[in-house]
Amino acid sequence: MAPSHPAKITSSSDCPTHDTRYQLVGGRESAEHTESISCSEDASGFARGSRTLTPSPWAVKMQLLEQFQGQLLELLDQAMSEAIQSYLLQGRPLPTIPPDSLSNELMEVQHFRTIYHVFIASLCVFIISTLAIDFIDAGRLMLEFDLLIFSFGQLPLALMTWVPMFSSTLLAPYQALRLWARPQTGGAWTLGVGLGCVLLVAHTAVLGILPVHIAVKYQLPPASRCVLVFEQVRLLMKSYSFLREIVPGILCARGGAGVWAPSFSSYLYFLFCPTLIYRETYPRTPNIRWNYVAKNFAQALGCIFYACFILGRFCVPVFANMSQEPFSIRALVLSVMHATLPGIFMLLLIFFAFLHCWLNAFAEMLRFGDRMFYQDWWNSTSFSNYYRTWNVVVHDWLYSYVYQDGLWLLGGQARGAAMLGVFLVSAVVHEYIFCFVLGFFYPVMLILFLVIGGLMNFMMHDRHTGPAWNVLMWIMLFLGQGIQVSLYCQEWYARQHCPLPQTWSSTFLHSSYKTEKLTEASGLLLVLLSASLHKEYI
Repeated sequence: MAPSHPAKITSSSDCPTHDTRYQLVGGRESAEHTESISCSEDASGFARGSRTLTPSPWAVKMQLLEQFQGQLLELLDQAMSEAIQSYLLQGRPLPTIPPDSLSNELMEVQHFRTIYHVFIASLCVFIISTLAIDFIDAGRLMLEFDLLIFSFGQLPLALMTWVPMFSSTLLAPYQALRLWARPQTGGAWTLGVGLGCVLLVAHTAVLGILPVHIAVKYQLPPASRCVLVFEQVRLLMKSYSFLREIVPGILCARGGAGVWAPSFSSYLYFLFCPTLIYRETYPRTPNIRWNYVAKNFAQALGCIFYACFILGRFCVPVFANMSQEPFSIRALVLSVMHATLPGIFMLLLIFFAFLHCWLNAFAEMLRFGDRMFYQDWWNSTSFSNYYRTWNVVVHDWLYSYVYQDGLWLLGGQARGAAMLGVFLVSAVVHEYIFCFVLGFFYPVMLILFLVIGGLMNFMMHDRHTGPAWNVLMWIMLFLGQGIQVSLYCQEWYARQHCPLPQTWSSTFLHSSYKTEKLTEASGLLLVLLSASLHKEYI
């Protein structure tokens, strides 16, 4: 135990003067001090020490730098707060650092870039195998693009149909808004409101009827129909967002003064930029990288060729003659299992070609800064997170105008009903797209998305975070894509072998196996899958 009093010093030599040097490292203090200790005896004979700290020039320098840094941080904080207040007072959006696409960041990682190279190598293998088979069977080396040429047949007609669709979207909503934004005095404003409503009704009729009429009358092939239906849905969603964001301000205006209306240039920019939420301004990049634009368009074109090779190698040989064979559950299940691989390939190709390449190319050409078109959906451990991160562009629209508005209409209490409304709208639109592209109504997508997808959303929720749940989500994706590819391909070739009269009612009649056993088996398969999933997770 230490003594309660210091040791007695008998002579001055027993109390030496010494220097102690120390240095504190870690960013908080870094200085050397000279410590001098002098001793003297008090009346009781015990030593008294006087301690003197003499700071070095380095310590003085560091202390001044710390004081200067603190003052500089205070000045920056004050400047930032004043800038934010000025932006808010002027009603301007705060400038933000636009996020880049996640795949662009991942491509900087060598391991992820290797996965991309594996897909390119797979495409090369498909091409080589096709050439080898053609050479062995026919004695010639020539790639056939019959499927690609058939799919994009009558593309000029589809592009000509797009012109009145876009012109209607460009003129009708904006002119209707200008009519509603005029001073609310006299009967002229009432007449303007009526005329604006007529413009919107005509605009909706053009977008809703014209592409369907052209597709049915001229029997457009699937890829050309894709152009029309995607533009139809996109322009309708953009028109609704534009009116939804501006009209409430007009309706809430009071007095006889006119209401501010957005500029035509901002509306025109909104129609082309890759977002479905209207804003007066968006974050912009300083310049355009045209080599990046060309690269993305080339990759999108490569994905189209890749999809044609997959369909030609995996789907056409299997399903072309399947509808002519006797029906059996075994054949149906085997066809679904066989279609899982091409189905998941098609899913990844659609994601990369559209959500990454196509949207990034247009964003770069328009200097659109916000590139968060998707998030890391492949890491999802729940279907609720998958739905939020797979397509952020559409998710933001559904969340803003279906979920939030539905929640507001229901008084903010029925969140489950609002979420069910989101699933209903999304499922109906997806099934409409499939029906438009394929030319027949076959509600496989509707059942998978609304029934099974809805159950998965509530059963596989965000509280499940283990890696096993990510594996399970991928298993469900494989099975879902296999069911879609198998059933839609069988129905397509059944209609080729047993064509129905080209009428509106034939769209809703199924030709599979003539006896409609495939339709019954498809429903039975979906019911069994839903029941097994329900039993597993409840």
